[in-house]
Amino acid sequence: MRPKWIAVAAGLLVFVTTAAIAQVATQTVPQLEGPMPAMETGAAAVLPKWVTDDQRKMRAYPDQPPIIPHSIDGYELSVNANRCLSCHKREFTQDSGAPMISVTHYMTREGQMIADVSPRRYFCTACHVPQADVQPLVPSTFKDMSELGFKPAGSE
Repeated sequence: MRPKWIAVAAGLLVFVTTAAIAQVATQTVPQLEGPMPAMETGAAAVLPKWVTDDQRKMRAYPDQPPIIPHSIDGYELSVNANRCLSCHKREFTQDSGAPMISVTHYMTREGQMIADVSPRRYFCTACHVPQADVQPLVPSTFKDMSELGFKPAGSE
């Protein structure tokens, strides 16, 4: 009879301990969805202003796709139309003054050159994005190689 009571007492002790830990954990662990409860709505944040100065920006790392330095509001980018190409496609850059899209956009996955923009490079905003005038969400201590004191090859 005694082992049954010990088992019941041990089970009760585990239950009480688990309940106590659960109460403490819910008070100390932050919610994943933010400070507001899930069903409560708050005021929407002000939309940031896009950088629209048409100035080319320095890239943060090698092979970074260039950012879009102008507004693309109202641009159609679908299977049927791509407004970006009306200025940036090779045959239109002389009249528009826009930089030509890279020759890599005219290559297949196998490196074969084709006459038109590759389907895998057709949707520009998959890589290129407009830049908003906002503060970074996470502080960065990134330093370019030139800021670290390294000299370009052959500069000695």
